[in-house]
Amino acid sequence: MRYAHTVEQVRQAERELMARVPEGTLMQRAAHGLAQAVVDLLGGAYGARVLLLVGSGDNGGDALFAGTLLARRGCGVEAVLLGERVHEGGLEALRRAGGRTVGQPSRRPDVVVDGIVGIGGRPGLEPEAERALAQVEGVPVVAVDVPSGVDVDTGRVDGPHVTADVTVTFGTHKAAHLVDPAAEACGAVHLVDIGLDLPTAEIEALQAEDVARLVPRPRPQDHKYTRGVVGVRAGSAEYPGAALLSVAGAACGLAGMVRYVGEAPVADRVRQAHPEVVGAGRVQAWVVGSGGGAHADEALAAALADEVPTVVDADALKHVQPGPGDLVLTPHAGELAAMLGRERAEIEGDPLGWARRAAVHHAAVVVLKGRHTVTARPDGRVRVTTTGNPWLATAGAGDVLGGLVGALLAAGLEPFDAASVGSWLHGAAATLASAGGPLVATEVARALPAVVRDLPQT
Repeated sequence: MRYAHTVEQVRQAERELMARVPEGTLMQRAAHGLAQAVVDLLGGAYGARVLLLVGSGDNGGDALFAGTLLARRGCGVEAVLLGERVHEGGLEALRRAGGRTVGQPSRRPDVVVDGIVGIGGRPGLEPEAERALAQVEGVPVVAVDVPSGVDVDTGRVDGPHVTADVTVTFGTHKAAHLVDPAAEACGAVHLVDIGLDLPTAEIEALQAEDVARLVPRPRPQDHKYTRGVVGVRAGSAEYPGAALLSVAGAACGLAGMVRYVGEAPVADRVRQAHPEVVGAGRVQAWVVGSGGGAHADEALAAALADEVPTVVDADALKHVQPGPGDLVLTPHAGELAAMLGRERAEIEGDPLGWARRAAVHHAAVVVLKGRHTVTARPDGRVRVTTTGNPWLATAGAGDVLGGLVGALLAAGLEPFDAASVGSWLHGAAATLASAGGPLVATEVARALPAVVRDLPQT
């Protein structure tokens, strides 16, 4: 599991550790990890030109000490000082190692180290920092802890900020590393362990080992009913494909049986494509809404009457009423904006905040779909999906996800686990099916069994 802690949690853990170790230990640990990441990006140190953009905070000190280590390994290191003050010990060490301070780089560098603003900084950049970055536009950037200018605890981006190729963070991840739009500015994120003792985090990201532990697997004595029956009420004469894709996600093999309830011509097409799917009957979970059109409200009411966990998507979302129940809502940003009476740009600018608000408002698990899908519980706990690739932005992919989450609910996972595990598997299946190229939603569904099969053995 990857955990993302708040700035205050990190600061408290740092204070507690610094009280037990010699002065400067944490900064030296951070500097060594940062310097190594720069060398890895460059493919070597000797002869490389490194530019440090140094602010007033500890991140500036980290950059200076990392620059010292790089200078000792044969790099030409220059530092532009952008803050009102500077870490004197780091600056002295850099100069002793042969580095120097400059008003602007004497030559175009091979890499820029962003030590402008740390995790305690406010969003945005000062004009001086913007000008310094403009002078090295196009040069690879390694950010210290977070790209300067992003909002660390929320993942929001308000104003100018650094866009990094690599971000080297210390002790733990922060929300900005996982949650868009800030996560998109981080590039590849490298975590350096500096020995922090941290509390429980409210934000996390599943890894393959976590998914392997959570995915329901049949026991020797199981049969189709004990493995769970998932019902699908999706599609219409206008949108029959939604039914086929929702059923394809549900029929991935993780539940023992799939039932489809819908208009007769659509049901006939579902049975032709999926002969193992049966008709109405008792279920352990429902999937409702995709392509439901004008009758989505009726389908939702019928599903809720069974009082079983229910995945609500697409056309049914506008009919959801806040209240108790094991609901998983799966909107994209536009749908959530309509549900909450906001603008889509607001949702996209703060997916973490709005997913949490929606989960509280609807007393449900909310899966806000996007590049990094955010799954939120009403109590504030969040999982961020980091699997997938841009080719997953294709028609019908959300229908497959809804069916998959429904299968996991029917198989016995509680809503938060079903939603986050389903989102992870969905992204991994897209990556497998794509192999770097285009794909369509049916290929995502077909890849799901292989993704489950290849999970680590637990």
